[in-house]
Amino acid sequence: MITAIVLAAGAATRFGRTKQIERVGGKPLAQHAIDAAAAAGVDEIVVVLGHDAERVRAALRLPAAARWVLNPAYESGMASSLAAGLRAADPASDAAVVLMADQPGITAWHVRDLVDAFHARRSPIVRLRFRTGPGPALLSRDLWGEASALEGDVGARVLMERHPERVEEIDAGGDAPTDVDVPADLDRL
Repeated sequence: MITAIVLAAGAATRFGRTKQIERVGGKPLAQHAIDAAAAAGVDEIVVVLGHDAERVRAALRLPAAARWVLNPAYESGMASSLAAGLRAADPASDAAVVLMADQPGITAWHVRDLVDAFHARRSPIVRLRFRTGPGPALLSRDLWGEASALEGDVGARVLMERHPERVEEIDAGGDAPTDVDVPADLDRL
C-alpha cells in the first residue's frame, strides 16, 4: 500500500495570503497535487491542513481514497505537517510520496515514477531529480519514525542529506516545475 501526503498547512507568509486556494489552470493550487496523486493510483491520500484550514478544505475536492488531517502545530514548520501526515497514514502503508501543495507542475507520471521505482527496488528513499534540482520524494515506512522526529521548517531533504547512501534518484528530465512562493510565480505559470 502506498500513501500520498499532500502538505497544504503552511501560512504562505512570503505569498501574503492563503496560496493553497489561489486558482491555477482553473482550479485551486493545492488541488493539483491531490489530482496528481489520485491519477497516479496511490492507495490513499492524506491532505494535511493548518493555516486557514476551513477555507482550504472548502476550496478543495477529495477523491474517495483521500482524507483530511489537521496539523494544529503548523506554525512550527513543515516538519510538523510531515509528521502529522505520516501519523495519519494507514498502518498497512509501505511508503509515502510527499507532495507539496505549491508545485502544480508535478504530475501523475512523476508520482508513478516514484512508486514504480520503490516497488522495483524497495529503496528507503526515492527522489525525482530534475535538471535544475530535486523534486518530490517517496519515504519507505522504515524512515517514518526519523521523519516524524524532525523539527522546524524542514522536510524529507534532511533525511536525504543524513542518509545519501539510502537515496535512489530517478531522472525526471527537464527543469523542475515552478514552486509558487510569491504572487509573481503565478504569472510564470
